[in-house]
Amino acid sequence: MNANFLRNGLKRSGYYSIYHNFLYRQSTLKLNGAPITRQQTRAFFKSSNFSIFRKTKDLEWSPPSNRICSLSCSKIGIVGWYLGMINARPVLTKSVTSCLIYAAADLSSQTICETSYDFSRTLRMGMYGLFISGSTLHYWYNFMSRILPKRNTMASLKKMFLGQAVYGPIMTAVFFSTNAALQGESYGEIVARLKRDMIPTLLNGVMYWPLCDFLTFKFIPVHLQPLVSNSFSYLWSIYLTYMASLEKPSLVVTES
Repeated sequence: MNANFLRNGLKRSGYYSIYHNFLYRQSTLKLNGAPITRQQTRAFFKSSNFSIFRKTKDLEWSPPSNRICSLSCSKIGIVGWYLGMINARPVLTKSVTSCLIYAAADLSSQTICETSYDFSRTLRMGMYGLFISGSTLHYWYNFMSRILPKRNTMASLKKMFLGQAVYGPIMTAVFFSTNAALQGESYGEIVARLKRDMIPTLLNGVMYWPLCDFLTFKFIPVHLQPLVSNSFSYLWSIYLTYMASLEKPSLVVTES
């Protein structure tokens, strides 16, 4: 087969991907046991409408060998596996990812601020990522993509604003409340903790999250946005876990 002939012709027609696919598959094409000639190749492309996956009158298709398939699969790696899991089980995959990130962030926070490790605290943070953060991020980003489907600058700014005005405050309150409840704090202690810690946390979040959210909404496909957001959350979670580990606020008891 004259490869230059095919290459030059396909340059003019624009069917580069078809040409390369044909070269990849030509080892599995048989024509009555004889080599494929230029004329037969041209007839093949013409009769199959430039599709290498359709049988023609003269060509017989044989699937690629198992060795070729195994080599292709071995090149996928961890990234390909992860993307496949996101497509197959999006909520579970994102929840487990969030669990690992929160647990790692808490261990990092304890390494920086504590003299010994509290693994029950790490477990609480991991469970929060598994059961709350990962799934809510999935549904939030899908909701944003439905109401603001574009990924231009204006749409990204609107999504960023909604994240700071709606999602951020709600999830910060849920985080502090859940963590305090798991530690056995009473309703009054939880309310006091929110009054003490919510505003400083939200103000620090305004300095950190807008740029992260803008980059995520602007440049990242929606199915990967929770992963990127969780990656940004690593540093933020170190701060959050530190805030959540502060001592209980003192309750003011009023005498009647």
